[in-house]
Amino acid sequence: MARDIQERIKKLIIDQRLPSGASLPTEPELMELLGVSRNSVREALKALQAMGIVEIRHGFGTYVGPMSMAPMIEGLTFRTVAGHYRGEDSLLQLLELREAVETGLIARLAGRIPAADLAELDALVDRMDTEATSPDGEVRAETDRAFHTTLYRCLGNQLLGEVLEAFWDAFHRVRTDLVDVPQDPRVTCRQHREILDAVKSGDVVRAERAIREHFGNIRTRLTSPTSVVASNRSYDR
Repeated sequence: MARDIQERIKKLIIDQRLPSGASLPTEPELMELLGVSRNSVREALKALQAMGIVEIRHGFGTYVGPMSMAPMIEGLTFRTVAGHYRGEDSLLQLLELREAVETGLIARLAGRIPAADLAELDALVDRMDTEATSPDGEVRAETDRAFHTTLYRCLGNQLLGEVLEAFWDAFHRVRTDLVDVPQDPRVTCRQHREILDAVKSGDVVRAERAIREHFGNIRTRLTSPTSVVASNRSYDR
């Protein structure tokens, strides 16, 4: 019954083509429209809010939610942490999932990235080089993330961008919580430069090889004996 009410509210949003932020009918209106009790409507709305489909603003009403990937990120993060503490290679599995997506996309980019995006990618790799030789000696996660986001931007697929962001968020949040992964920032910089040079040249085979090498390096570091569990860290965020 509860699932049926959720589906009917979702159908209402779709049928009326309501965008994020649009106001939904009031509780009494939903009760009359769906022929159910107030408690049933409230439980359905709470469940839909947890999924990011609706947003309940107490004292103001209920609105169509942002429909973000946040619930997916939380689910991926929790599943990976729980799997890790059960002795599973859940962090490695998440990495392989992201690798499969990016490897499958890179061939579509070779020789097709707009000049403006190439210039931005060049600047990001230069920034990595600067960060690698700085006193901290570390390529910042924000710079790495910006590189991958910019790399696939020209595909113009909003859903793809959100999925890649979800994989990125989940992987890096979990990695930071669970393990200390040693890395050579010079290798990180060199691998990103190779990815960029490969897509610039239009060489599909070289681009795929560069992406696989990049993820292979991360995989090696994750499975290295020097990677230690940060058991004093909490999943709670």
